Amino acid sequence: MPIPVNPPEPWTIALSAGTGDLATGTAVVTTRAPFAMQLIQLPRISVSTAPVGSVITVDMNSGATSPATMLSTKLTIDASEKSSVSGATQGVLSSTTMADNDIITFDIDTVGSSTAGSGLQITLYYVRL
Repeated sequence: MPIPVNPPEPWTIALSAGTGDLATGTAVVTTRAPFAMQLIQLPRISVSTAPVGSVITVDMNSGATSPATMLSTKLTIDASEKSSVSGATQGVLSSTTMADNDIITFDIDTVGSSTAGSGLQITLYYVRL
């Protein structure tokens, strides 16, 4: 089997400190696309401490000057869970490509109601374009 020219790669980004309660916010992390890329599957979010009472919700945005959401359904981690993989509501990508040097921002919309989660990370799965 031939090796793809641009094999799939993961990129994990910390969206919070490793400890301490999560807090909601817009553009809690801002970074830049290091090259043109295309997401090849739904990003995954995970935490070291699970939320209690309600879900954690994360939005991902990208764009050259004014980032817009890349998700028509945002990423969630269910209460008492530590990953979005088994979530009752799965995220949906509405956009999969980012140009070189695009601004990428992440919003934390909800963090759990009686206990906030902690140690939030997102992993993007992509190929270079």
